[in-house]
Amino acid sequence: MSLEQFGDRWSLLIVRDMMVRGYRTFKEFQGSGEGISSNILAGRLKTLEAAGILMTEPNETDARRVNYRLTQKGIDLAPVMLEMLIWGAKYEATAAPCGLIDQMEKGRDQVLAETRRRWRERDSTPLIPRFDEIPQDTSTRSNERRKG
Repeated sequence: MSLEQFGDRWSLLIVRDMMVRGYRTFKEFQGSGEGISSNILAGRLKTLEAAGILMTEPNETDARRVNYRLTQKGIDLAPVMLEMLIWGAKYEATAAPCGLIDQMEKGRDQVLAETRRRWRERDSTPLIPRFDEIPQDTSTRSNERRKG
């Protein structure tokens, strides 16, 4: 996929949230804490749909609303997204607990298999919980910890 279609911050965050947080609705994306405005979010969702990364499906309980779902092309980005999560936690300050990132780094194949299983089975349970839901006794990774 070319960088022009996919390389902006918001598109990456949307795909990340679909893969690891199980987000499917406009409201969930908007409430992710990233601060994306509704017009930017709507535009990125349309761009990702046009690029074949995601698709829309009618909401099961309210046909006026849609759910977003990654396509095969979108879920095939899982290895790239996992490496970006690990890389980002290794070199940048992040709220991600060290233990969680270390677990993902050592168990890449298992994380990817679980990501694909959840996609296949339409399981929207978060792969990674929100960091504010993880017990606070776990240290967080910073760029100082992983240098050298």
